[in-house]
Amino acid sequence: MNLDSLYSSLTVKTDAKLVLLVLDGLGDIATKENGFLTPLEAARTPNLDALTRQGAAQGRMIPIAPGITPGSGPGHLGLFGYDPLEFQVGRGVIEALGLGIELKGGDIAARANFCTLDANGLVTDRRAGRIDTLVCEAQCKLLSDKIKKLGETEVIIKAGKGHRFVVIFRGAGLEGPLTDADPGREGLAIPTSKPTDAKSAKQKKAAKLIADFYKAALPALKNCKPANGFLMRGIAHQPEIPLFEQRYNLKPVCLAVYPMYKGLAQLVGMTKIEGPQTIAEQFERYLLEYNNYDYFFIHYKYTDQYGEDGKFDLKKKAIEDLDAALPILLKKQPTVLAITGDHSTPAPMKGHSWHPQPVMLISDCSGSDKLERFTETGANSGSLGIFEAKYLVRLMQANARMFDKFGA
Repeated sequence: MNLDSLYSSLTVKTDAKLVLLVLDGLGDIATKENGFLTPLEAARTPNLDALTRQGAAQGRMIPIAPGITPGSGPGHLGLFGYDPLEFQVGRGVIEALGLGIELKGGDIAARANFCTLDANGLVTDRRAGRIDTLVCEAQCKLLSDKIKKLGETEVIIKAGKGHRFVVIFRGAGLEGPLTDADPGREGLAIPTSKPTDAKSAKQKKAAKLIADFYKAALPALKNCKPANGFLMRGIAHQPEIPLFEQRYNLKPVCLAVYPMYKGLAQLVGMTKIEGPQTIAEQFERYLLEYNNYDYFFIHYKYTDQYGEDGKFDLKKKAIEDLDAALPILLKKQPTVLAITGDHSTPAPMKGHSWHPQPVMLISDCSGSDKLERFTETGANSGSLGIFEAKYLVRLMQANARMFDKFGA
């Protein structure tokens, strides 16, 4: 019997309500520049502090494996209890699902974002100054009007939020995954997307389509400032993945603002709730949906965004803003509340990192670590210790008393 089968055999149905509150990229590192404090430690968080003193267990989670820096997809799949090494999903697929695009067999999806290129074709800003969504929509329309097909392959382009959009290639004989057409940092040219399997004719055909798309699209953006180029990542097709409700015997729902996280939730069978645009609105919707679902995934983006921008003070403020809205959620405190990040995004590093993210678990049987605050430093001494993120759902189930005893 494997571990998943063991958990399934022990699972019992209860009336428990489980909430996973994800502050994207929450984890950070303490540096001299910021007084050896992280944004979480520097933030004023009276409501998180009160939860900690009420009785909470803390710890740190390894998103993938020691030293491995995760993308948002693997980071969240781990939080949902899926081994990111076993279930690898292209970011394009996630973004497409989040934008409401129904993928068909053989579709290749790419997550794209507008960037700024200099006269030599080097990337000077990977996010084009985080252009407004309306600008992104206008430029996506420009590309859609110009490029409807490449040969016999249909091209579907849809804008997301800010500088992000998605491109779908719909035709015969295509397969992913391909390497990214993204250098990962400024100062370099856009690399050519290539097959990950050199023997795959379907991947070679898909890679040629990506190259042809760039040849057609970049000239159309030549006079667009600052977004005169674009990068493509997570170029892949949709894989088979077990559904969350069958796996955990919990009816799940997603309360997220950004398409990618809605896509991740949809991928594992969570219901997507549309409408809320702020964390306060997300918490209010949680109250309305409380009796309709068993498991609530609530996602908050801005901690990650400001970490990637290297803005310590704004990441700190984003934490404070969430803390200020937290009393709305606590009007109906769930049986189990887990507060964490999908990975760390240290402001000094301006990007995702391998550092274990802090996690706090609150339930009637979580016990108290007798800590005053929820911080990286406190989490280091917490009773949860350091564990792999893929076990968080199982710990939440255990705290909801959803498991029978194993053995005599």
